[in-house]
Amino acid sequence: MTSTLSPSGTPTSPPPGPPAATARGLTRTYGRGDAAVHALRGVDLDLPRGRFTAIMGPSGSGKSTLMHCLAGLDVPDAGTVAVAGVALESLDDTALTLFRREHVGFVFQSFNLLPMLTAQQNIVLPLDLAGRRPDPARLAEVVDTLGLRDRLGHRPSELSGGQQQRVAIARALVARPAIVFADEPTGNLDSESSAEVLGFLRRSVRELGQTVVMVTHEVDAAAHADDVVVIADGAVRAHLVDPGADVLLATLRGDR
Repeated sequence: MTSTLSPSGTPTSPPPGPPAATARGLTRTYGRGDAAVHALRGVDLDLPRGRFTAIMGPSGSGKSTLMHCLAGLDVPDAGTVAVAGVALESLDDTALTLFRREHVGFVFQSFNLLPMLTAQQNIVLPLDLAGRRPDPARLAEVVDTLGLRDRLGHRPSELSGGQQQRVAIARALVARPAIVFADEPTGNLDSESSAEVLGFLRRSVRELGQTVVMVTHEVDAAAHADDVVVIADGAVRAHLVDPGADVLLATLRGDR
């Protein structure tokens, strides 16, 4: 079992209500024999709804593999994953693609914006591809929360890195997904833009009721989250609830 700790380091209960996503006995190995890499070793995890959770650990710890399995982008060798109460292993490839489109948002390090489209066109693109019209009220709410109102007519080349990532976040949020996965979202940003983007991710949780799960290896980034899941050698070392910097650093050092 993993430990759930308060800022003082004492055990505490997880937030109430059903989790946004769960994993049980999650195992993933790449390669065979002497070349085998055990990325996940029987991970059990509950990700709370309506909170900002950081999954962190050093390179090779298994954090990105865990996120990919939770998001349905990779298939575990063993174990189960449920998102919004739906068991991903029960879905075939077509159903899984549709489920991700309807219920999961993604934010990546590389922005993945189309250069010929404006910011607004990039934001609503997934809905356009799905044959759906954006909810005007939701679009306005997301745009204003992320401070993009005066940038909607700009193309990516006319935006800073931080602004491009905010457009990518808006694109992930506009369809009201059950959960948003952000994979090293500040990896290509300077420190000022990183703080800006992390602040907007927090606002999406606080003001839009979103659930955000972010993979990062940066302590400064993880400090913006409500909860921090620490991964080491393919296993969950700790699940920290509202950790202070001292508790987080002590856990990363292995003192807790």
